[in-house]
Amino acid sequence: MPWCVRKCPYCDFNSHQLKSAQPDGGYVDALVRDFELEMPLIAQRQIDTVFFGGGTPSLFAPAEFSRFLDAVRQRIAFAADAEITLEANPGTIERGRFDGYAAAGINRVSLGAQTFSPRALERLGRIHSAADTHRAVLELRAAGIDNFNLDLMYALPGQTLAEAIDDVDTACALEPSHISYYQLTLEPGTVFHARPPSLPDDEAAWQIQTECQQRLAAAGYVQYEVSAYARGGLRCRHNVNYWSFGDYVGVGAGAHGKLTVAAPQPIWRTAKPKQPREFQERVVAAHRAIGERHEIAIADLPFEFMLNALRLNEGFSHSTFEVRTGLGAACLGETLSNARTKGLIEPTHNGWKPTDLGRRFLNDLQASFLA
Repeated sequence: MPWCVRKCPYCDFNSHQLKSAQPDGGYVDALVRDFELEMPLIAQRQIDTVFFGGGTPSLFAPAEFSRFLDAVRQRIAFAADAEITLEANPGTIERGRFDGYAAAGINRVSLGAQTFSPRALERLGRIHSAADTHRAVLELRAAGIDNFNLDLMYALPGQTLAEAIDDVDTACALEPSHISYYQLTLEPGTVFHARPPSLPDDEAAWQIQTECQQRLAAAGYVQYEVSAYARGGLRCRHNVNYWSFGDYVGVGAGAHGKLTVAAPQPIWRTAKPKQPREFQERVVAAHRAIGERHEIAIADLPFEFMLNALRLNEGFSHSTFEVRTGLGAACLGETLSNARTKGLIEPTHNGWKPTDLGRRFLNDLQASFLA
């Protein structure tokens, strides 16, 4: 759902500035049609998780989510405990009421706080305040949505260690079930990449990361992935499916998907047109699924799997690798042995996981599995 009130200078997601008071109502009709076109590949499955991402999905009215979910439920089975997540920004200008979203079927919210520092929020181009985040959390709880995530970034322009710690402590005090804590990076094609702000150097960023990870752990947030921390075992099931190389259907402008068409092969990557107008025009006129589709070559499957699975602190099991790729785990032998010799990976009772050193040099560990 790719619209925002304003594009943030660090954002490289497929998002477009909203030119009107509300997003195009016909877009939800296009989403339903896009899902229908994907049905031949997934008709015998069930939906375990739904993630409304953007952009700023919360710009859409609650009734639009209800309409979409009702339409999809008429076409495919849903798990009884399906996790249905909405990305939302804290400011009231960027969202409806959370009780409306809850009534529509949303049972998990990912709230884009990013920071609680007024100076940092302004520098990041955010249009909400720290007070907006506090109010949003109160409203979430009043709506009965206790399972929510707070997005936080660190190594922000001019950020000190004390400011980063204050962000984490403030977030923990709000007692979300989940915190996503990730470093600001300068991505190509963004304003920040073209005009880089002054960021903490690598040593300062590392100190912020390690100190704040300790604060998160002390507050009961268990790190289970590079940037994901959960309390009470409430991991994001949708993202865990990504990281364990599971299948997912991408619906909407710029959406990506990954589908195993017939086990063990082929496995397809899909991508929909990025421009909302082009997406809507093509999907309305189409008689079969639109967008780019390519089969992942067998030689590339180990890397594709590891690119995701090695982000998880617990790593992966041999059985998961074999089920998700259709390959025998024996094909990993030499690469795993070399990575173990370098101290980047270690065996578990049923598979492998990155060591502390491996998590620090994760790109190198992942790249070792390239064909």
